[in-house]
Amino acid sequence: MSRIGRLPITIPENVDVNYTDSEITVKGKFGTLHKQIPNTIKIQQSESILKVTLKNEVRNLSSLHGLYRTLINNMIIGVSEQFQITLILKGVGYRAAVQGKEIVLSLGYSHPVKINIPDDILIDVVQNTTINIKSCNKEKLGLFASNIRAWRRPEPYKGKGILYKDEQILRKAGKTGK
Repeated sequence: MSRIGRLPITIPENVDVNYTDSEITVKGKFGTLHKQIPNTIKIQQSESILKVTLKNEVRNLSSLHGLYRTLINNMIIGVSEQFQITLILKGVGYRAAVQGKEIVLSLGYSHPVKINIPDDILIDVVQNTTINIKSCNKEKLGLFASNIRAWRRPEPYKGKGILYKDEQILRKAGKTGK
């Protein structure tokens, strides 16, 4: 049995969880999330506690047990509290702005970079260099943040680029004079 999979999930008051044999739906203050679950996973609910178990104990399925318990827990946390990622733009002239349904980044290229914002993601730009991204879906949030970051990864010599909030960059010495 998976160590993570056997942990119970507590359901907050404002979250509704509905499940069938093949799908789980979680509805809360910040939205609704759906997830397909394999038929080897069984979900049991008693009052405000949810347990994820396996229908039959097979060694190869214990990893799925922990995975789906974590995915369901992330869905419940997402619809009740939302997830947030903060990106910081470091570099001369690097700035961001939200214009309608897209984020416009000035990253030192000859043109501004325009990225469409998905419907279930909220973006807040603070002081032109800090981007706060919020969503109830943790998977889409991380993917969108990594797509923004891919335009200017942090470089090791001057530390310029798009960084996550608490990220440390290992700096290199660079060239030295004779």
